[in-house]
Amino acid sequence: MLKRLIRAWLRHSLQGRPSGPASGGFGARFAAKGGSRPASGDPQSAILRAFQHTEDLVCQPISAGGVACTLVYFETIVDKTTLFAHLIRPLREQPSLEAKELLDGLLEGALVSIPATRVRDVDQAVSSILEGQAALLIEAGGKGICLFPVTQYNDRAVTESQHETVIVGPQEAFVENIRTNLALVRHKLKHPDFKVEKYTFGRFTKTETYLVYIQGVCNEDVLGEVKKKLAATDVSSVLGASYIAERMQDMPFSPFPTVQYSERPDTLAAALMEGRIGMMMDGTPQSLIVPVTFFSLMQSAEDYYQNFMASTWIRWIRLFFVAMSFLVPSVYVAVTTFHPEIVPANLLQTITAARENIPFPALAEVLIMELIFEGLREAGIRIPRPLGQTVSIIGAIVIGQATVQAGIVSAPTVIVVSITGIASFVIPHFELGLAFRLLRFPLLLLGGLLGMAGLVTGLFILFWHLVSLSSFGVPYMHPLAPLSVRDWKDTFIRINWTRMNSRPEAYRKLDPAERLPGHE
Repeated sequence: MLKRLIRAWLRHSLQGRPSGPASGGFGARFAAKGGSRPASGDPQSAILRAFQHTEDLVCQPISAGGVACTLVYFETIVDKTTLFAHLIRPLREQPSLEAKELLDGLLEGALVSIPATRVRDVDQAVSSILEGQAALLIEAGGKGICLFPVTQYNDRAVTESQHETVIVGPQEAFVENIRTNLALVRHKLKHPDFKVEKYTFGRFTKTETYLVYIQGVCNEDVLGEVKKKLAATDVSSVLGASYIAERMQDMPFSPFPTVQYSERPDTLAAALMEGRIGMMMDGTPQSLIVPVTFFSLMQSAEDYYQNFMASTWIRWIRLFFVAMSFLVPSVYVAVTTFHPEIVPANLLQTITAARENIPFPALAEVLIMELIFEGLREAGIRIPRPLGQTVSIIGAIVIGQATVQAGIVSAPTVIVVSITGIASFVIPHFELGLAFRLLRFPLLLLGGLLGMAGLVTGLFILFWHLVSLSSFGVPYMHPLAPLSVRDWKDTFIRINWTRMNSRPEAYRKLDPAERLPGHE
């Protein structure tokens, strides 16, 4: 008998206690405010079970006109001022109401100033709460669930572009808030044919993604292919644009980008008017643009804000330095190792004298300095910004001078590597520059081991690879391969705006008469 009494007392005591680790979270808050746990079958119970062990969830009982309600929200992502002033206070001040009257008044906007949306699915309510909305459960959700948009956006201000800087032209850049970014683009494209379609990616992150294009301007076949790839994308999380970009590429194992990144609203707007398609993701300040060609990645936004003759000259300078960025080291090693006879006698004598006491062959010299330069470049990015540029410049000068004085490398090698590094900074888009930085090393090995024959073979393979690439059906080397002289007006040169009256053939719709806005 005593054992039975003790067992019954223990059972009664355990039933009255809070439920373990969740007692410090929403369970304790709900009980402390006079609430009681609902039956396990109602919507409120289902929502609370979904958010077990969630400390920042608030489950607040409210009496709205005598109707028992529960307000559920995350205190860390809602605007508490708006929530209290425009929702909680008006609800508490309501006169006597029936549950149906309360629901109808909320949906009609007669009781509170925040627009309400009714949901019948608990999963939809859970997803909306996670996005920062507040859910009002009328009589534990049995009479209805209303959602109120009270999300707090902790945004940084719109600032100038950090990676696509221009001297002349707009200075604004995208931020991490997708709605702010969309507003920046809408300010530039005030046309009803500018379309925005919403996608959500990531089973955990639920990242909002906007597909943007101009209807009637973009190629419908390309648009259909983009939508097909987006629909087939199934990932657990999307925290940046590259999560989607790598899945959109036709040849993902190529070092060359077939998707363009841009943090400038004017660049995205210009691409859309050319007939291309953009993607904007919440939480990242970069947009994606497809399709893309090699020569479009060699263009800068500033090309269109300055004199067309200056822009043409700068484009030729870029192409020249791109070639230098991956050819100079391999040509230097191949010539000094296998073909010294093609070097002028005076220059050859200078190089030979400088390398007289160097213990390494030319290939090892260049490899050592290239690796050091890449390390300095990476260090300049990773250390605090005020010190980054100083460390990169001073480090390069000190290390270069020290290695020459120590007799580890020769002065011509330091000059070659320095020219190569400077040339790589001329490339407007970081992803394309990174591709040439990677290709520099295999070409260097081919030139150092096989001479000019190996270098020519490597260049042939590189050109064959570039010609075989495409971006959503658009040849990567257009308008060079296939040849389209008409599109040279905005590739190798930048023609005067008075003659820039048609879209690029690569992106154009099937209608060849399609013309740019202002020339139609």
